[in-house]
Amino acid sequence: MRNVPDQPVEITSKSSSPFVLKIVLVLALILGLAAFFAFDLNTYVSIDAIKSNRETLSEFVARNGFLAAFLFGALYAVVVAFSLPGGAVMTITGGFLFGWLGGGLIVVVGATIGATALFLIARTAVGGFLEAKAGPFVRKMEDGFRQNALSYLLVLRLIPLFPFWLVNLVPALLGVSTTTYIVATFFGIIPGTFVYASVGNGLGALFDAGADPDLGIIFEPQFLAPLIGLAVLAIIPVLYKKFQKNRNQAPSA
Repeated sequence: MRNVPDQPVEITSKSSSPFVLKIVLVLALILGLAAFFAFDLNTYVSIDAIKSNRETLSEFVARNGFLAAFLFGALYAVVVAFSLPGGAVMTITGGFLFGWLGGGLIVVVGATIGATALFLIARTAVGGFLEAKAGPFVRKMEDGFRQNALSYLLVLRLIPLFPFWLVNLVPALLGVSTTTYIVATFFGIIPGTFVYASVGNGLGALFDAGADPDLGIIFEPQFLAPLIGLAVLAIIPVLYKKFQKNRNQAPSA
């Protein structure tokens, strides 16, 4: 009887690498959020901080226009990626430092980059787990997002009913494509962003008058009504598709 030589066993870490990566990504987000509060960095993202450093910030922007814009956009992306509080304050700051148009554009680009980073991390870290554990209700939501993701996301972005970080995470867990997510995020946050950037554009006058900006201005009727109107337009394709489906399924007379 011939002896078959033992085959060398190839030890690989490929199977464990994705799990390690997921742990690292989740820990990075948790540690970033914890460090933000542990080092009291939230004090730097406030109206009082802008008021106290308005001249220093304005001088830095005047001397380093492009660099200042790049740094502000990168900082905004980090804030969004780590789901840190203070998005409205930073958007107002952008309008104050770069004008309503320049500040608004920087914020839209930075927020889209940061939101996309969080989306990809969430999909990598927990997307597979949720898909394996999802119940019928979650799967039904997933099917809806897959079929009408752009419309659903535009509505969620236009009307600020839910926290920004939550809207960043949910699509990642429901199978939305990256392209659809980026497009819906970029265009969906434009209206609200420019509202706050416009407030920031007049921030100096508010400070001189001894007043502070209203962070809840987006919920004022003159701003909220147009946003709801845009959201209704965004959801029309979904309603039309459901109408056509029900019409085709209706029994003929």
